[in-house]
Amino acid sequence: MSYNTKNYTEQGGEKTVIGGVLEIKEEATVIGLPVLDNQPESTAETVEALVTDFNALLTKLKFTGYMTADEE
Repeated sequence: MSYNTKNYTEQGGEKTVIGGVLEIKEEATVIGLPVLDNQPESTAETVEALVTDFNALLTKLKFTGYMTADEE
């Protein structure tokens, strides 16, 4: 008789695999994730200024690893 599980920690504890649902309750705390610098609300009054603000946000997302970097 064998048993397969979707969620498991490999021997030695170095790697945990989540193949099912990972539910994080509201009162839970997650540590070790990158934190973004504050992105102030845009006060842009032109499309060009809004593009600049938006690109600053994209740069932060890419720098911290929340978004893949552009292909070069």
